[in-house]
Amino acid sequence: MSDDDVRLPQLLPVLSRGKHRSPKKGACFMELKSFLAGERWSDHPACSHPLLAALARDVNDCTSDTSRQRLAELIPSVIGLTSDDPHVDALIALRCATTALPVVSAERQRAMAVAILTCNRVIANLDGRPSGSLDERSRQALVDVPEAARWARRFTSDMGPSPKAFGRHAAPCIVRFAVEGIAQACVPEPDDLLRELLAGTIRECVARTHSTQHTTQPAAVDRPTAAVTALSSEPG
Repeated sequence: MSDDDVRLPQLLPVLSRGKHRSPKKGACFMELKSFLAGERWSDHPACSHPLLAALARDVNDCTSDTSRQRLAELIPSVIGLTSDDPHVDALIALRCATTALPVVSAERQRAMAVAILTCNRVIANLDGRPSGSLDERSRQALVDVPEAARWARRFTSDMGPSPKAFGRHAAPCIVRFAVEGIAQACVPEPDDLLRELLAGTIRECVARTHSTQHTTQPAAVDRPTAAVTALSSEPG
């Protein structure tokens, strides 16, 4: 596709916190995604996984004004990225919890440790594995915070929630609590960690859904990619 074939909007919305009534007022991550994908203006667009969209909104709102525009280049990768696989909710929440656990305050570490155990139990239940099995990332995260891990094991039961209940209630709470904890953490660059959390989660979702959902639409992808590149390269 030539440069002449890509017709960029005369004015792209600028990423900012919260919900916006129209592109003239600005846009959050998911609103700009709906704009570039040609969907109805919304921060809950139809063709994105609901929990991934929630993560994107939370990261957008918790990232500082000076760093938020860097999120824009991730938008093309979430267009059309959705799945009804219940593993996806657990994998998103698990990545958020394991990313947050090492850096959040002590008050939040127990909640993140509980989240890690719960996510693993949901995944084990879906896979027909023993409920106590952990993936390596989770195991290492818990080893690094032994007090929180011991408390979490006492607090949680052997039976995790059903995948449906987890996806509807627990997973969004885990995501929000993790993102807020990272944003408030005493680390050098929380914005970088939030961006990598979103980028890594997108990659994991793509890998999980690739075998069952893979479409190639060059025109639909090239247009938002070019537009976002123009936006993210603008100063400020």
